[in-house]
Amino acid sequence: MNLKILLPSKQLFLLFLYILVFFFSVTKTNAQCAGKDNSITVCDIPNPSSKSINLFNLLGAHTNGGIWKDNLKSGGLNLFTGILNAQVIRTSGVYTYTYTVDNGSGCKDSATISVTIGAYSGITSPNVSVCSDNLNFNLFHAFDGNYLNPQSGGKWIDNNNTNALTGNLLNAEIAGVGSYSFTYTVPAIGTCPAQSSNTYVTIYPAPNPGIAANLLLCNTDNLALYSNLNLKDKLTGEDPNGTWAESSTNELSSRFDSIVDVQHIYNTFGAGVYNFSYSVLPTNPICDIKTSVVSIIIEELLDFTGANLVINSDICENEIGTARYKAVLNQGSKEIPNGSYYVTYEIAGISSTVTNTSVADFSNGVLVFDINRIYFPQVDNYNVSIKKVVKTGSFGACNNIIGTLSDVLHVYPLPRINNATLAIDPVCKGFGATVKISGDTNLTDGNYSVVYDLSGSNSAVAQRTVCAVTNGFGSFIIPANLIPKVGDCKILNTNITNLTTGCTNTSNLSKAFIIKALPEVPNLTLDIKDVCQNQPISVVLAGLGTLTNVILNFNLTGSNSATNQTVTVPVDKGNANFTIPAVLLANAGITAFVINDLIDNAKGCAAIISNGTKSFTINAIPNVIVSNLNFCKNENKTVANLLPNGSKFQWFDSLTSTTILGSSTLLASKNYYVKEVNATTGCESGRAVVNVTLNEVQTPILIQDGQNFCGLDKPTLQSLTANTLTNGTITWFDAAANGAKLPPTELLKEGFTYYGFDFSNTTNCYSNALAVTVSLTNCILPNKLFIPDGFSPNGDTVNETFKIPNIEFLFPDYSLEIYNRYGNLMYTGNKNKPNWDGKNSDSKIAIDGFAPNGIYFYIINYNKDNKSPEQGRLYLNR
Repeated sequence: MNLKILLPSKQLFLLFLYILVFFFSVTKTNAQCAGKDNSITVCDIPNPSSKSINLFNLLGAHTNGGIWKDNLKSGGLNLFTGILNAQVIRTSGVYTYTYTVDNGSGCKDSATISVTIGAYSGITSPNVSVCSDNLNFNLFHAFDGNYLNPQSGGKWIDNNNTNALTGNLLNAEIAGVGSYSFTYTVPAIGTCPAQSSNTYVTIYPAPNPGIAANLLLCNTDNLALYSNLNLKDKLTGEDPNGTWAESSTNELSSRFDSIVDVQHIYNTFGAGVYNFSYSVLPTNPICDIKTSVVSIIIEELLDFTGANLVINSDICENEIGTARYKAVLNQGSKEIPNGSYYVTYEIAGISSTVTNTSVADFSNGVLVFDINRIYFPQVDNYNVSIKKVVKTGSFGACNNIIGTLSDVLHVYPLPRINNATLAIDPVCKGFGATVKISGDTNLTDGNYSVVYDLSGSNSAVAQRTVCAVTNGFGSFIIPANLIPKVGDCKILNTNITNLTTGCTNTSNLSKAFIIKALPEVPNLTLDIKDVCQNQPISVVLAGLGTLTNVILNFNLTGSNSATNQTVTVPVDKGNANFTIPAVLLANAGITAFVINDLIDNAKGCAAIISNGTKSFTINAIPNVIVSNLNFCKNENKTVANLLPNGSKFQWFDSLTSTTILGSSTLLASKNYYVKEVNATTGCESGRAVVNVTLNEVQTPILIQDGQNFCGLDKPTLQSLTANTLTNGTITWFDAAANGAKLPPTELLKEGFTYYGFDFSNTTNCYSNALAVTVSLTNCILPNKLFIPDGFSPNGDTVNETFKIPNIEFLFPDYSLEIYNRYGNLMYTGNKNKPNWDGKNSDSKIAIDGFAPNGIYFYIINYNKDNKSPEQGRLYLNR
């Protein structure tokens, strides 16, 4: 029979009853060594009796000394005592325990006890507090630690449907601030009922220090913009009334001060990370103090201006498998602080581009890092360039100045020429032989060291020379001193080294060639005559012996310079001549003709020349410098007035004329031609053309009667100009030639001849003269002529003479007679003698020459327009 433990436990009476029932309910079978199988159900887990269930008692009769086995590893059985503690079994269920006896005396068997462990949900604490920032609060922590812990395997129920419960874990942030109820239920098993426990959880708000945003700055930024930075501006969503703290800058004056000067921080402490913490206290001690940290990060700009990168070292292709490479970066003008740096670099070859990053230390301005040889797998030119250098731990505040930091690492090929073609033209004795390499080679442009042997008519061993290669073609010269003998010779190349890369390789390339004999011209003579410029210059050669055709290579030095000029000249009975191209002889002066080589065109060898220089003179052609000329036509210029002039200049009136113009030949408006003749050399210039223009200014024209004026108007030369027709500016002179220039304000004179010349400001020429004889008598006669009635010639300069005003203009042919009272003629006058000064200049009587005071009589003969003479009297008073 089974014994059921009642829930909950009772007093001692119940315990006694339990023991009686236990002993009488055991089902016994035939006695065995290990006892009999049996079962038991334990529902009242908290009952103290559940801690000490003796499984030996459930076996019945059994043999001691056996071994217990906890088949399902419940952990509740003491395998030595057979006492089961149901309270330590954490999950309700059915567990089996086997007792095995094997005493070595024929008693060997087992018996199994089945134990059903009922549900137990535990006892919760009366008040459970949780902070709202607890995202995984274990509801099992809500059970009172003074009681037996609940079994696992139950299920939690969210009584308020907060959607914040996952298994036994409560997300307080999702549930939110408030009080909530949760139930833990362990399901029924067998005859044991299910059990449940309720717990009440109060969620208190966690303090919120906000989300901090760091301030990331480069020292090149305008830090003055942050000289009054409010740290609160770097927080989002924070609770108010928190306090600030920091440890290094002393920028905060109190816990409630949030203003800092970033410029001052940098000026005082330099670049670095400066932390400022904002702390908020909780409203309930279940929550912790929360702190946000605002970091002001100031980083130094790294400037690699002037820095250089060197990749060590270039190799030859036979070193690819063993090479080691180092990159050496030297700082430029700006100091790079010591420390660890990330260096990102790029390796670009023909076939691929690789980017990698290394960590290396800058030490005293130098950073060195290794580069794996796998990045340089073949012959190529690899451009290694640094793309980025950042100090480890940097936040990337600065865009570091990298510029162009690169170096080219060369993996050079070994020079290969065994499949090349050698070409050596036959060479004349005494000259070096040019060896040409072409065809199937891998030679790049540059210089190569070549080692060769000679055999045949000339022999030499391990001769070393330099071969220059361009576009796959190379050449070098076997010195003449190594091949002094005529005949067949052979060259064998044994080694070649690229002098740029240092890469070297063996060779077995060979070629045969011929050394030829030289022609001989010991009696050579050379003659060149002096000539004028632009005349052909002939070179005459003699003493060429039996040669039939030669190639001359010559230089010109001196006034004319030319090098390596070549001409082919036929030879007849040892003589030859040719003309030096005029383009080579443009300059006058002494020029030397120098033969460099005289080559037998039949055999290609040059003779040794001992008399191959000749100097000659090219006389200069005079250079006539002319310009067009302008003259005034009325100046009657002649050939003598043309420029240039002198005995060495000859003038002609056409380009082809042979008649030299005389110096007195009058010029016309046309072209004239001049040449210069050097009397010493006989060299003449070409004819230069001079255009002569005779500028003519039209003579001014006097309008009809334009010479007539009234003297009473006081006319001037301006008045005369007004009566003249002119195309320019008229100027008046007092003579037709060499006269004095008269001002425009000059008063006109009766009967005077003026000479007017028109003047052109464009040509600076005067016209022919306009001669004008002026008459001042063209006046209108008045009704009555004013005649003075007296005068006083007493020397006081007032009224000293008797004169009829303006009569000479009105009656130019008048005559005046003055008589005394006795009828004696005292004076006769006209326009040329108009004034009577009181002297008896025309008197026939014997007086002292001065007319006395008194009355005198005059007769005026007008002699114009039949006007009758007029008589009158005047009074003379001294």
